Amino acid sequence: MLAVGTRMPGWVNEGFSEYQKRMPPEMRLELVELPMPKRSKGDVASLIRSEADALRKRLDTLQQKSPGAKTVALEVTGRALDTPALSRKLGQLKDVGQDLVLLIGGPDGLCPELSASAHERWSLSNLTLPHPLVRVLLAEQLYRGWTLLTGHPYHR
Repeated sequence: MLAVGTRMPGWVNEGFSEYQKRMPPEMRLELVELPMPKRSKGDVASLIRSEADALRKRLDTLQQKSPGAKTVALEVTGRALDTPALSRKLGQLKDVGQDLVLLIGGPDGLCPELSASAHERWSLSNLTLPHPLVRVLLAEQLYRGWTLLTGHPYHR
């Protein structure tokens, strides 16, 4: 997970950490936080571009370590997946040994150009979610997807 924003509330860090430690070694969940540019009453578009530049730079570094990693932009307008579909995608990536990089923008969303350059765009909900909650929700859904793959009773 590549996410814009640091200094999350304790409940966010605790929630993410709980699901992170439940993931097996073969489906490791990592979070890379990128500092959010200082917000002012300035141009929101320039803030989004600045966030995108930081995300691209880190993404380039990750892709050098893991060539062929699949990039997914999380967007309200992205494709909605149900849990079984997410689980199948995780299984396919695991079967071919392909890493998954999930991009989480700042409070104003992802830069449209960065989003368009991703392999896929997914939506977690049609609702507007609080920026910090996305990390916890996504970590839980990734864990749930893994439990479906392995027949673990967590997903009922």
